[in-house]
Amino acid sequence: MQEKIVLSFKQNGKTLEGQTMDNHTVYTMKDYQQGYTQIGEVLHCLYCDQTYRIGVVYPQDQDLLTAPLAMQAHLARVHQGALAALFAQGRESLGLAQAQFDILQLQAKGLTDTVIAQRMGISTSTVRNHRFKLREKERQATRFLAVLNNMHAGQKETLLPHPGATQLDERYDITPKEQQQILKNLMDEKGWISTWPSKEKRKLVLLAKLSEDFAPQKNYSEQAVNEILQQHVADYVTVRRYLIEYGFLQRTRDGRTYWV
Repeated sequence: MQEKIVLSFKQNGKTLEGQTMDNHTVYTMKDYQQGYTQIGEVLHCLYCDQTYRIGVVYPQDQDLLTAPLAMQAHLARVHQGALAALFAQGRESLGLAQAQFDILQLQAKGLTDTVIAQRMGISTSTVRNHRFKLREKERQATRFLAVLNNMHAGQKETLLPHPGATQLDERYDITPKEQQQILKNLMDEKGWISTWPSKEKRKLVLLAKLSEDFAPQKNYSEQAVNEILQQHVADYVTVRRYLIEYGFLQRTRDGRTYWV
């Protein structure tokens, strides 16, 4: 499951209480377990807007933390850890009945069946029965994921979304062959685009190609961005705006600095 791609990006709140992650977003098993996902060189908390950039050192108390350690500290401090944050999403996010959800939380605390039964006011045998049903759910979930992974493996290869994509939908259902055909039809051998397409798929393919001229490790001034785009299009101002709108480039609020 770890190789499954992120299908869309989240718009989350800032607190644990009552907070739910975007149910339309699919993260990897690893992401859920650690409580954050990585997009490009940036780590994103699944439960709030906190981010940390790989390669940057973050001071905390008397320590200097790498991005992963800073994110782990954030999750522990703000969300009481990745497991507590998952529980905070509620039973519906796990597909559990209320009794199963309550027992699972008590199990996570390391309580015995007898203690759980006493706290919930039910018999020990009832607790054991719920444990059996939860184990069966685990087996079913594992088999279900195996089915999905096999299905995905048999599907045609499509154009992957870029890390900064703001909305993922059928526009990305583009095979490499289709991608090459679009580039052949709209971009000449020197990389010049004489006519900018109106169709979204074609526009995304061209933007993805143009974004390859920008190094992820560098920052660019607006003038530098313009000079690069002028090698490919006449209306570089509009294309520069598209690169921002579609998430291929980001920029500071004052528009002085751009980056991938």
